[in-house]
Amino acid sequence: MDDFRALVTERLPQLILAAEEPMERHTTFRIGGPAEYYARPRREELAHLIKLAGQAGISVTVVGHGSNLLVGDGGIRGLVIEIGEEMSEVRIEGQTLVASAGAMLTGIAQKAAQAALSGLEFAAGIPGNLGGAVVMNAGAYGGEMRDVVEQVTVLDQDVNAHCLSSGELDFGYRHSCIPEHNYIVVEARLKLEPGDSGEIRARMAQLARQRTEKQPLEYPSAGSTFKRPQGHFAGQLIMDAGLRGYTVGGAQVSEKHCGFVINRGGATAADVRQLMCDVADRVEACFGVRLEPEVKLIGEF
Repeated sequence: MDDFRALVTERLPQLILAAEEPMERHTTFRIGGPAEYYARPRREELAHLIKLAGQAGISVTVVGHGSNLLVGDGGIRGLVIEIGEEMSEVRIEGQTLVASAGAMLTGIAQKAAQAALSGLEFAAGIPGNLGGAVVMNAGAYGGEMRDVVEQVTVLDQDVNAHCLSSGELDFGYRHSCIPEHNYIVVEARLKLEPGDSGEIRARMAQLARQRTEKQPLEYPSAGSTFKRPQGHFAGQLIMDAGLRGYTVGGAQVSEKHCGFVINRGGATAADVRQLMCDVADRVEACFGVRLEPEVKLIGEF
């Protein structure tokens, strides 16, 4: 047993620390090499685990549900911490929903609907957790996280806790200040509005039908692959560039929605990255617009 594993076992005996954990098990792309170490701590274990990694000189990478990640085929060196179901508490306080960062957006939206609280309908079909959604200001169908976030609790690089207001988070299109400061989201307070539970559920069902009809949900992907360029739609540009169905290895531009890159089976991270580069180059050559990735690339390629 190596020194780090021994240290974690001694100090955090209830925590399971895996070694060489395949990240393909933890991303919606179903792609990714192994994490040198991998753990899903409870909230009370999180700061302690990060401090132990620091003492051992081991780098830390924090991920959520992996719904917006492409992990390199070479994996991730150091410790990968997944903020998952061990940190997924949700509670209602009047018109405020308070949830830990590992809570899934789908479950949070359902909880809000049960309480007849409106504002999270847009999030009901986003396959990520709250922490990741806050980090990237996730959005869909005209709504985004900055519309509902009131306050966020984060850990800084010294694992000290801070409460940040919505205004302090510098929300923009698929942006917050959280990555710039290497913050880790622990909890968020979402301010919602009273509504009719039946109407809220009907809107959620309507959006679910739209997603099923328009998005390639039958294949592993990381959702929209590219950010929306100013004045354009990425999917439309990709289609107009003649790239519908374009394939590199097991990766393909979806024929159903050109804004999605899908894993048709056996795709590697190298396949996806090459396809993304090819698409960005072709679109720029055709239209003078450079597509920027919405998917985050991490690990060794």
